[in-house]
Amino acid sequence: MAAVAYYISDDPHRPTFIHYSEFGIDIPADYRIHGIDVSRHQKNISWKDVKEMKIKNIQIDFAFLKATEGTDLADEKYRANISAARKAGIITGAYHYFIGSSSGKAQAVHFLETADLKKGDLPPVLDTETTNGASLTDLQQRLEDWLLIVGKKYRTKPIIYTNINFYNTFLAGRFDGYPLWIAHYLQKEKPRIERNWTFWQHNETGNVNGIRTRVDFNVFNGDSLAFQKLLLK
Repeated sequence: MAAVAYYISDDPHRPTFIHYSEFGIDIPADYRIHGIDVSRHQKNISWKDVKEMKIKNIQIDFAFLKATEGTDLADEKYRANISAARKAGIITGAYHYFIGSSSGKAQAVHFLETADLKKGDLPPVLDTETTNGASLTDLQQRLEDWLLIVGKKYRTKPIIYTNINFYNTFLAGRFDGYPLWIAHYLQKEKPRIERNWTFWQHNETGNVNGIRTRVDFNVFNGDSLAFQKLLLK
């Protein structure tokens, strides 16, 4: 059998999960839009095979691709990934891995020089997970610099990616108006965070046709209309 429900709960924080043997993971059942995120660590990807994989009601609808890191590093697979993923018909987005000790403005410029997002893509993503020794004041200012510069370019609010502890410690109260992509891997439990979230990275060990390594799995918190409204205009 391709998929077997293994945990059902009435607790809103503990949703029903279904095990999909082909994907190799348990996937929360109450979401209709699923995606992955990748970087050079996934090596060469056959995006046609990614797109064609459909198990029961689950398929890969979107992919976030690492574009840049810090002020000068570009992911070596980014351009090939975004070109091939778009060609395969997967909705794409690009993310920047933020270095807290470096200028937010310089990191924004680096991202904009690399990402080249287009109409129909997902909003740009700022991945912030560590302070790199920066003070709270400096970190928040640098993050804000990046968000404002990139947001102005694409005329949208960028998405912030992080985990619950980092958000609550360093971001809460200052960046609550931005869409949130939250990493939370505890089995059988939704993210326990006191604000709305847009994407949930619920597993980091998934299997997908066309990708030789393990890959992160995500769900979108909304229906197809809300998803379309999120895309760049």
